[in-house]
Order: sequence, then structure tokens, then C-alpha cells
Amino acid sequence: MVTIKEITDKDLKSKITADVMGSLPEWFNPPESISEKAVIHRDFPFFAAYENDICIGFAALKIHNRYTADIYNIGVLREYHRQGAGHMLTAACEKYCTENGMKFLTVKTLDESAEYEPYNGTRAFYEKEGFIPLEVFTAFWDEDNPCLFLAKYLGD
Repeated sequence: MVTIKEITDKDLKSKITADVMGSLPEWFNPPESISEKAVIHRDFPFFAAYENDICIGFAALKIHNRYTADIYNIGVLREYHRQGAGHMLTAACEKYCTENGMKFLTVKTLDESAEYEPYNGTRAFYEKEGFIPLEVFTAFWDEDNPCLFLAKYLGD
């Protein structure tokens, strides 16, 4: 049974980030980017998915302002895809936002124009979770990696 825990220990956030992102090279690379995220996530609200005592995924939430937060990174070990852990992590992010009075939850991912198969499922997941595609930014990351910006209204 999968459970979600909010993680406050900065070293544990870094370890989980490095372990999970490192096991998903189709989505997270190069290695120096993973190391950078392992440091950045230390200061973000952070949720981890566990099956028994094994961490199988995480979500790091970047707070932009009193109205908006961004799922800065989310990852679930491949063998646990399509089993509900991603949904539970997203729900934990939404709960955190609503409990803190925020109105919007956003996420950025690779746009379909990049034609990179691993992200087809990522975009479908976000849309299933209720995120609406708003805009594509071709210069946010770089020309070869167009950024699809999605948002979800959390209500009043």
C-alpha cells in the first residue's frame, strides 16, 4: 500500500531526489541537472511516496506567491507507474496549496512538438489530473525542448 509523507529533512529530500531522478534518465538528465535539483529541492515543500519502507517517488513544490505554486519536479519509479502514486503525490501538492490559501497549481513539461515519446504519458497524466495546457514557451528551456505550461484552478 502506497503512503505519502511530507519530508522536512533537507538531506533526505536530496537523497530521494537523486535516487528517483537518477533512476529515470528518459525524463531527468543530465546527471549534473539531477545534482542541482537535489540541492534546490532542499528548500521546497516536498512529498515522498512510500510502499512499505521503500521510497518510490516524490514531488517538490515551488511556491511562486500567495496564489500560485508549481510542481517543480515529480517522479515515480518506472515499476510503479500507473499504480496511483503520481496521483497521490499530486493530491498532496494540491492539499498543501489549498491549506495555504493558494488558487492555482501549475506544472511545466515538454511539449508534444518535441516528439519525444516518454513525455506522451506525462502530458496525459497531467491532463487526467485536471491540468489545462495554457501556453508553449519555445525559449524557456531551449529551442529543442519547448516548454508546455499547464495550470489547475484549485478554487476559493
